[in-house]
Amino acid sequence: MESFDWSFNATTIDPVQIQELATGDFIRRRDNLIFMGESGLGKSHLIQSVGRRCCALGYRVRYTTSAELLEDLMAASGDKTLPRRVRYYGRFDLLIIDEFGFDRLERREYPESSSLLYKVIDSRSGRGSTALVTNVDFKEWTEYLGDPPLAMALLDRVVDGAIIQKFRGKSYRAHRAERKGKPGGNGRGKAQAGHDDPSGQAS
Repeated sequence: MESFDWSFNATTIDPVQIQELATGDFIRRRDNLIFMGESGLGKSHLIQSVGRRCCALGYRVRYTTSAELLEDLMAASGDKTLPRRVRYYGRFDLLIIDEFGFDRLERREYPESSSLLYKVIDSRSGRGSTALVTNVDFKEWTEYLGDPPLAMALLDRVVDGAIIQKFRGKSYRAHRAERKGKPGGNGRGKAQAGHDDPSGQAS
């Protein structure tokens, strides 16, 4: 969190709000958390920083991407260990699911992927905090999940009483690409190391 460039989107990303999340009080209250906004604004870096701070405070935290979670659940479904894996994800004080919506769920390849995701979210409802990091607006969740009733149920479980942090501003990724493309640009600094947002990580 200390490495985050708060000045880049100073008018739209409030460090005080993020620091408050890092106290872990929302986990104590079992509130859910949603980081929503376009790519390149530092959402992933900040949620990981919040997670690390909460780990240091003694909370049990698990970080995964949506794709990794679904792959794990599909494997568990195939070898008949799904209930055990759902219980595994239900035991953490905070489950962070990053990149929700970055890749459309492959319903033709994995037709049950939406329901598997719902099983995990539902198992945690009222028992622990779930954090979603997404670039999909709420009104687009039905199209993303491909199942209107399930999308509404998922929204109900996640959004009711959740802390919703909407990220707005300039994309640091686009900013770096523009600077590299200008005459005399040498691509040095963060871009040279593959960093593409104020935190050094894409989101």
